[in-house]
Amino acid sequence: MEAILNSLSYFLWVALALGVLVFVHELGHFLAARLFGMRVDAFSLGFPPNLFYKKVGDTEYRVGAVPLGGYVKIAGMVDESLDAEGLESEPQPDEFRSKPVWQRSVVITAGVIFNLVFAAVLWGALAFVYGRPYTPAENVPLEVAEGTIASEMGLRTGDRVVGVNGEPIERFEEVFAPEAIAADPFTLTVRREDGEAELTGPEGLASRLSRQLTELERAGEEPNLGTLFGATARFPPVLGAVSAGSPAAAAGIRPGDRILSIDGDPTPSWNRLTEQVGASGGRPVEIVWARPDSLGPAGEGAELVEQRGAAAVYRAEVAPQASGDGYLLGVGQDRLAIGYRVERLGLGESLAVGTERTVANVTMTFAFIGKLVTGRESVRDNVGGPLMIAKQSKEAADRGLESFWEFVAYLSIALAVFNILPIPALDGGHLVFLAYEGVVRREPSLKVRMVVQQLGVALILALMVFVIFNDAVRWFG
Repeated sequence: MEAILNSLSYFLWVALALGVLVFVHELGHFLAARLFGMRVDAFSLGFPPNLFYKKVGDTEYRVGAVPLGGYVKIAGMVDESLDAEGLESEPQPDEFRSKPVWQRSVVITAGVIFNLVFAAVLWGALAFVYGRPYTPAENVPLEVAEGTIASEMGLRTGDRVVGVNGEPIERFEEVFAPEAIAADPFTLTVRREDGEAELTGPEGLASRLSRQLTELERAGEEPNLGTLFGATARFPPVLGAVSAGSPAAAAGIRPGDRILSIDGDPTPSWNRLTEQVGASGGRPVEIVWARPDSLGPAGEGAELVEQRGAAAVYRAEVAPQASGDGYLLGVGQDRLAIGYRVERLGLGESLAVGTERTVANVTMTFAFIGKLVTGRESVRDNVGGPLMIAKQSKEAADRGLESFWEFVAYLSIALAVFNILPIPALDGGHLVFLAYEGVVRREPSLKVRMVVQQLGVALILALMVFVIFNDAVRWFG
């Protein structure tokens, strides 16, 4: 039963994500067509068989059982349905083919435009509701793992990133953003004791990251981009929270304490603290920590070791508690110690953020497609289909609504860019026909349009088979 419910949750989240995006896309086509007086015969979310349909005016509204797309059937248009009935006769005033080329071009591009606007509004709304995280980049030294992409490109522990892809940055959150890593080439400007250095990422960076992600997910881990890359923020081991009833609380450890060592092994960073606690296996370990005098004495269970300036040093024996596959002390980090905060933005600022992210991601997506076409990135490692979208939708939803709608915004950009590609049966393919007509002043013959459209549908079906198979191999091995 649990497996069935888990599988159902994958379906529900991907159905929600795709349903919203397809509705937005097709609504763009529908409203543009109606604006120019074109008759719309059908508006469908999903593909047949139909679960629901109702005719209102000239349009039949449908909900299909296959939630992997949708369509708007505009009278007088050769579309993916490949229905050419009546298209050899004279066009009627309310048909697509009777309208000027510029109006038809607007109708064709309206779906893509709606997806782009939706992404900008969605990102703007998220920025308005949740704010924008901000950690001064100059405050955050990196912790670099050996044998990783980060160490390969020359990053060192202690480096502070001051520029990404040739542009100065203020927020650390910009360093490992997807749109930054997708740059060609990906470069980091870092400040270190001996000055500044500009470091360049390797060729095929996205493919390498994708392969590592697949391997780690199969092992049951959920790393972020920084972890995959091999460089994470070197947060100090200062405690911002201690859970009531936790092993740390029982030992007298309190918020504001800074962990100095565990079993005599120095603890220079939060990452190292996590590793040391995990490696304990739950056995009791001796923890030494410093507590500023201004915060008062440590709790009961702590033994005073010495006074160091304005801080007292304590120690205690603590047995980390089991949690899932690991072990915990019951403490949380104090990110405020390095200037972390959440900026609250006004409506105008939020929409500006949404627009900026949309432009950056459209540019990134086209650039990445260029890498796939030229072979600089692997199609097999980077192209996903319905199974991968379902997996990522569920994982994003598990992290919370903010993460889920972030994913939907990225997916909206991907849908828009894919649809505008000059492939027959897609919006971009229709635009190619319209551009031809605009230049030569006549439509291609119906026979030519039907053959090309059939080829386009066959190509898309072949691509769908490939990505589903590829998803299965990547997901299940």
